[in-house]
Amino acid sequence: MDAMLPPSLSVRPSNTTIIIIEPRTLIRDCLLQSLRALTNGDTVLAFATVEDWRVADPQPAPNTIILLCPVGRKPKDIDEEIGILPDGCKHMPVVLLSDIEEAEQILDALDHGARGYIPTSMSLDVAVEALHLVKAGGVFVPASSLISSRRSIEEHAQTAKNNGNSLFTVRQAAVVGALRQGKANKRIAYELNMQESTVKVHVRNIMRKLKAKNRTEVAVLTHELFLKGDDG
Repeated sequence: MDAMLPPSLSVRPSNTTIIIIEPRTLIRDCLLQSLRALTNGDTVLAFATVEDWRVADPQPAPNTIILLCPVGRKPKDIDEEIGILPDGCKHMPVVLLSDIEEAEQILDALDHGARGYIPTSMSLDVAVEALHLVKAGGVFVPASSLISSRRSIEEHAQTAKNNGNSLFTVRQAAVVGALRQGKANKRIAYELNMQESTVKVHVRNIMRKLKAKNRTEVAVLTHELFLKGDDG
């Protein structure tokens, strides 16, 4: 079981439309038939591309979940996938279905706007519940994938700890603190009295030192670092 779903999900949201975007015909048809069989009263439609959906369904229902299946592409391209959605659909929750289960890819997808991430190794029943969790306003990620990455995160954090006070400069440490609070570059620049371009340079250097792929990983790695530093 990849995730514990709250009991409130036993009352599912009504009048949900699930749009499947999957270019492979056989997989698209299998997903379509399976989701139709397992979802109660939901409308499930499937298309090869976003463009095909736009032509066939120019006025999509407001309570819609978009299930994207980017074949052969990494989740970091989710920004481009979302970018080609119709303007009236930008607010609709997007869930990514992918063969890749690496934690960094999952976090990257969330950073770029995805509201859920379903690996293809997950059972269909759990995938359906994940879709309804997203529709109810939640965010779904596969806990097993994140847990499996914990050892890698701890190794990075231990390396950072061993570097002692030389890991970050004073200014970099200030930027790290702001990143851990989820602040945007513009806000960090204002609060630290520096140019936004300088903040970007600091962020790149911080990510390089931690071997982090994105800002979310910086927050996770430095959180582990600070905890270990306090224990030591």
